[in-house]
Amino acid sequence: MNVDEFRVYLKVRGYDRDTVDSYVNGVEKAQGYFGDRPVGEVDVDGFKEYVAHLLEKGENTEGNLVGLARYVYSSDMKDQWIYFAAILGGREVFPSIEERLENLTDRETAEKIFSNIDVPELGEGPGLYPIATNQLMVQLRSELPDHVWKRVLAGNHHRIPLESFARHKKWLEEAGSVDAWLKQMHEKAVKELDEHCRENRIWYEQVITPKVVEYVRSSQEILSGVRNGDWIYNTKFPYSPNAYLSETDPDERRYLMCHCVLAREAVKSGAPDIPMEWCYCSAGYGKLRYDVAFGVDTDVEVIESVFSGSDKCRFRFKIPEKFL
Repeated sequence: MNVDEFRVYLKVRGYDRDTVDSYVNGVEKAQGYFGDRPVGEVDVDGFKEYVAHLLEKGENTEGNLVGLARYVYSSDMKDQWIYFAAILGGREVFPSIEERLENLTDRETAEKIFSNIDVPELGEGPGLYPIATNQLMVQLRSELPDHVWKRVLAGNHHRIPLESFARHKKWLEEAGSVDAWLKQMHEKAVKELDEHCRENRIWYEQVITPKVVEYVRSSQEILSGVRNGDWIYNTKFPYSPNAYLSETDPDERRYLMCHCVLAREAVKSGAPDIPMEWCYCSAGYGKLRYDVAFGVDTDVEVIESVFSGSDKCRFRFKIPEKFL
């Protein structure tokens, strides 16, 4: 994909003119750095070198980094996209948590808590984020009651448009019951993964293999849920599913399970300490489809996670009484 094609790609996907210009300029800047080597042929190590250059020059802007990430995604550069997703995936989370914290408490509390957190610069990568995450958890626990900070964390911190989950409300209405809806949701997820596998397409940041499709097919808790009483139980899909399924080392399996760019490096290094309750942030994303389908702010609990020593991340979501 050349720059002109990239500009069209962005416009078709609804980006405004300023964003399109910013992202295109970011790709052109990268091309200037790489010289005769086309951006579309740069490997992961080359991009790591370039990102370090931007950080050194103070040019690690949204346009320069996110624009380049969008370009490699649109060019189907799988390994390079996974790298950019890892260094940029958490960029909106801390600002979103701070905003939600202010809304649920007040500005003074939010400023007090975040003044004690060393948030990494854009592009600095996942290695520094666990330190900031640990600092945030210490501050939240020291300043707020449990029920408040858990609610702060369990928000839509990746700012996913709720319209993305509208189909779940429709599916629930069509299915006629929670159990039928969950079964249908699982069948659709398996079908989608199978299509990505057969067409060799990246599914979000994951490469899908036949083994991964069968793994999901074998458990309705994965990418859907299983009802038990008035709760829906859900097991998180692994971040690196194919490697996860082949791995035998328990600690490495935990690392391969974890999606959280703000914490997962602590799984590998063993430090700093990240409590399991940090995963209420992940639970906030997980409950969005239930919030939309049920039309309420769904209660959620973290049951187990890689930060409790498990090689799985598992949650449960409360079914409103009128749907039982």
